[in-house]
Amino acid sequence: MRRNEAELAKMRRAGKVVAEMHEATRAAAKPGVTTLELDQVARDVLERRGATSNFLGYHGFPAVICTSPNSMIVHGIPGGYVLEEGDILSIDCGAIIEGYHGDAAFTMGIGSISKEAQKLLDVTERSLWAGIDQLTRGNALNEVGRAVQAVAEAAGFSVVREYVGHAIGTAMHEQPQVPNYWPGTRGPTLKTGNVFAVEPMVNVGSPETLMLDDGWSVVTADGSLSAHFEHTIAVTPDGPEVFTVP
Repeated sequence: MRRNEAELAKMRRAGKVVAEMHEATRAAAKPGVTTLELDQVARDVLERRGATSNFLGYHGFPAVICTSPNSMIVHGIPGGYVLEEGDILSIDCGAIIEGYHGDAAFTMGIGSISKEAQKLLDVTERSLWAGIDQLTRGNALNEVGRAVQAVAEAAGFSVVREYVGHAIGTAMHEQPQVPNYWPGTRGPTLKTGNVFAVEPMVNVGSPETLMLDDGWSVVTADGSLSAHFEHTIAVTPDGPEVFTVP
């Protein structure tokens, strides 16, 4: 769906709230802190900005952020997990302003992390920006996934297939989906006013995944580290505009 300028303005505002949630949780995520404490930090930002959460209550999800450490790929539920030096942690969150959504994620190191973990973070974030660069008017949507896959696999890593990006607007998850790999077809042609959440999930080892018993948390099947980066981006006449940056 193509969004008009009034709609895009609301999505920009929602994106700024998400960016603030990222900044606040990143600053608070230190050894000894629990993931539930990080959820409260994010809740405080939403309350301060007069925004609501698009995660809380989504199909019964109990928190405003997802916290996924180490081999957990996505959808981790905040709780009593205590962050330790050397962990990596993915935080995914969103916000709604006047009915319009923003959604973004990042992965960070807790204290000093291994060289392999740092490489994973760097490559995954670089793959995100490679995908974002493809969001230009007249391009094909699935060029995003081709670019993401090329960066990740060139580094010797793998791209998760089961979980993908999506269009976004008056709902958090809208069609079409945005694969993080080349699916074999070009997909729709991009138009000004299209808005997407691009979110590569990259594993050190196999791309295979497992769902834990809580029905939410997704982990790597082989126990390898995973990273996740995401932004909400609009297609504009001047190229991609990222809404979820400070």
